[in-house]
Amino acid sequence: MIPRLTGIGRAARTARPSPAGFDRRLIAPMLLGSVLNPINSSMIAVALVPIGVAFGAPPAETVWLVSALYLATAVGQPVVGRLVDMYGPRRLYLIGTGLVGIAGFLGALAPSLGALTGARVLLGFGTSAAYPAAMRLTRSEAERTGRDSPAGVLTALAVANQTVAVIGPALGGLLIGVGGWRAVFTVNVPLSAACLVLGALRLPRTARAAESRGRGVDLPGMALFAVMLVSLMLFLTAPRPGHWYLPVLSAVAGAGFAVRELRVPDPFVDLRVLGGNVPLIVTYVRQLLGYTTAYAFMYGFPQWLEESRGLHAATAGLVLLPLSGAALAVSALTGRREAVRGKLLAGSLVQMAVCAALLLVGSGTPVWVLPALAAVMGVPQGVIGLATQTALYRQAEPARTASAAGLLRTFGYLGALAASAANAAFFTHRADTPGLHDLALFMLAGSALLLATVLPDRSLSALTPSGKA
Repeated sequence: MIPRLTGIGRAARTARPSPAGFDRRLIAPMLLGSVLNPINSSMIAVALVPIGVAFGAPPAETVWLVSALYLATAVGQPVVGRLVDMYGPRRLYLIGTGLVGIAGFLGALAPSLGALTGARVLLGFGTSAAYPAAMRLTRSEAERTGRDSPAGVLTALAVANQTVAVIGPALGGLLIGVGGWRAVFTVNVPLSAACLVLGALRLPRTARAAESRGRGVDLPGMALFAVMLVSLMLFLTAPRPGHWYLPVLSAVAGAGFAVRELRVPDPFVDLRVLGGNVPLIVTYVRQLLGYTTAYAFMYGFPQWLEESRGLHAATAGLVLLPLSGAALAVSALTGRREAVRGKLLAGSLVQMAVCAALLLVGSGTPVWVLPALAAVMGVPQGVIGLATQTALYRQAEPARTASAAGLLRTFGYLGALAASAANAAFFTHRADTPGLHDLALFMLAGSALLLATVLPDRSLSALTPSGKA
């Protein structure tokens, strides 16, 4: 049984009726809020080319629209997750989803690429609240009902995020076809409004967690974490000798962060607990590897379709649509069975197969092969994220579920950032076929590393109560 939590579970019981099962009124705001980030991450994939044309910017510059969001969310997710653990999900959810609407409005009116990038930063921070809030609500509901395996809710979260992530390019292409690239930003305004209404009506009011009363937010720790992460990611985005100071700054900030977190009584990230939880650390690494390949494909393949195969943005989005159907089907079929190890094995092997097939793709490849490749890539999209999310739920300290979930998202964003950096490196001037093949080799190496972390790890089989993982 899940350990009893203080504060949030008790407040939830007093704020609403106590049905025997999961409170279904929470599901709509949880799902809608959690998809704000993946939908904005994926829609931009087909908007990079028209935005570049509008502002006269090459791919090496428009890639910052991707990197900026992930820089913001990589820092924002664990920070906001810690605040969710301390102050409860509702207020952070409402603040974050409100920022999404403001960012969408500013992006739709942006007069320059720099202003558009700023809107993406704000969008990243705004989308950082809903997923940690959803994971915290899932944990508190499991504690309230005494049910140890909320597989259905975790599956719904994973399916919604994975499906929206892969529907995003098609939706982005449709919006661009109807209203131009600015429509990709405008759509956030009604989405934000829907989240605010649902969140205000359905999310329970919760008291500040009892264990955090009387203790302040670890702002120095959060600031050092932000400097460490942003410096590292800026270097990874444009690694060159002239930027030597960035990894040095990251290392110095990291050392200061470690010293700080080991000394304060209520740290932002409890390094003592995290350092003793090796399985959770490995789960974060798997998230990084799996999402690097997933996003490299999602960003690189449509650019190649548009610039080398001459497809319109809307058509390129439709080519990726089978990825959505496959991911949805696989997640729905496998979601009720946790099977963490089996899903990670299957996902890494299929990723390797698709990457190998991309080495054979060229200008003469039959058109039907392109959506077929996307469909096969939907298999790992459907199982890897679900497996790492389930593993984190089982491995994380219950009282820090939201911040642990935020950190899981951070490693996913690091993977997305690595993917965008790889796209910028391999598509220097345009997305040509040799660049696609180099990108495929990069993805193949990452997928092989993911497989190497899963094969020897028999501890995954003991994660679930049944022992069937």
